[in-house]
Amino acid sequence: MTFKLTYATMHTPPQELHDDFDNALEELKASLGKEYPMYINGEDRFAEEKQKSFSPINTSWHLATFQKGTAKDANDAVAAAKAAFPAWKATPWQERVAIISKFAHRIEERIYEISAAVALEVGKNRMEALGEVQETADLILYGAQVMEDNNGFIKEMISDPLQGFVSKNRSVLKPYGVWLVISPFNFPVALAMGPVGNALIAGNTVVMKPASGVSWGDSLMIECAKEVGLPNGVLNMVTGPGSTVGNALTENPDVAGVTFTGSMEVGMDIYRKFANRKFPHPVILEMGGKNATIISKNADLEDAAIGCVRSAFGLQGQKCSANSRIFVEEELYESFIKRVTELTDALTIGDPTLQANWFGPVINKSAYEDYAKFSKDLEQSGTILTGGKHLLESGMHQGYFCAPTVAVDVPLDHYLWKTEMFLPIVMIAPIKSLEEGMQIANDIDYGLTAGFYGNDEETEWYFDHIEAGTTYANRPQGSTTGAWPGFQPFGGWKGSGSAGKNGGGLYYLPLYLHEQSQTRVKRV
Repeated sequence: MTFKLTYATMHTPPQELHDDFDNALEELKASLGKEYPMYINGEDRFAEEKQKSFSPINTSWHLATFQKGTAKDANDAVAAAKAAFPAWKATPWQERVAIISKFAHRIEERIYEISAAVALEVGKNRMEALGEVQETADLILYGAQVMEDNNGFIKEMISDPLQGFVSKNRSVLKPYGVWLVISPFNFPVALAMGPVGNALIAGNTVVMKPASGVSWGDSLMIECAKEVGLPNGVLNMVTGPGSTVGNALTENPDVAGVTFTGSMEVGMDIYRKFANRKFPHPVILEMGGKNATIISKNADLEDAAIGCVRSAFGLQGQKCSANSRIFVEEELYESFIKRVTELTDALTIGDPTLQANWFGPVINKSAYEDYAKFSKDLEQSGTILTGGKHLLESGMHQGYFCAPTVAVDVPLDHYLWKTEMFLPIVMIAPIKSLEEGMQIANDIDYGLTAGFYGNDEETEWYFDHIEAGTTYANRPQGSTTGAWPGFQPFGGWKGSGSAGKNGGGLYYLPLYLHEQSQTRVKRV
């Protein structure tokens, strides 16, 4: 099969992908409720307390049981990673690349099984789930390629012009030590194993902590690591609440660096915690967004409407890259909101593991309740063109289904214009000019993704002025979503990210390395 699965191509997959997914889903659903261990120093570990995971699609579906780890488990995992670090660091980079690439290819071999687990666990539609698992492998393989392209980051420098001596200089990038990866619920495998793979390729050892209760896909990834023979202690996984396991990990002084993806509130807490250490340590944060699309009067109406709907409501708006704000020049405004409403009303909603359905549930009861509150606030302050209600028909009362919602006429000083809702709600406002739209779009603490629709000259102006790390123009596949390793490096500015370098891009892998300058001098 020549089809290359990415988030941009997933809208037109061959039937073969659907057939293979259906087979994997059937097998997985026949064995629900299995218990999965933590993984520390090459051994499975079970805790006294357990946590059952239920699907947001139907809360009676018991998917799996995970371990409710303790601070001791967290510290044991760090100790195991610390003990494994010297040997892994000393492993030639070519060998590290080979084994981690083998790990990525094993993920690809199990793509349908892992994707089915992610779809059931998170409520993703099948193509989003398949895309995420393939993205996981590609994030790892792209990191391996960057390592190879840079010859392990061992670079000869200019020699000193000394008389009577030969002075040779070299720059070498070396790993830090134990790296902590804390991942979110919405991309449970890509935003766990992408950073994990890059940290391991760089020569660090890793402790990973998935989002509480969303560990099924990651548990299957750990099985892949075992199957390819990753050395004991090099990769460890602990599960449990952030208040115990998470705090123990971020407070452990043997953790040399951390990658966190999640809310700005939690991310900044980790940032401040690491700032209070005896000396600086690397902290890579991706902390969400409040992503805007600006639409010119010269835009292609259909491309703009389709792209905005896909990015507003893909994964039920629960992407840090989701399109939650749209600003449209007045000349196109009425036509645009009419077409967006039509497209939104046409979305197929229900169990997202079924081929027929594109839109599924939100993740949990808390999100379900937040949706009701935000919808009520928007209805009181503006106009809801469609949505604004929980969905209870056709069995959807058994899960957390919320209607995709389009809101207009909301005053621009309303708090929801600057609040990351992480829900299937998009707000649209008219603008008198592109300059006005740009001013509003940039007037926010976030700067993750952004979209634009207009002519070529306007597009160049847009790229010059927008304050975001991942930007798109005239893209019907998604106005603000759909980045892919090696194609669109993904990361944010301002309150959306700390590194200034984007995942899946040229400069991401070196974030897991620090530089040593080496000078050798000999008399002649």
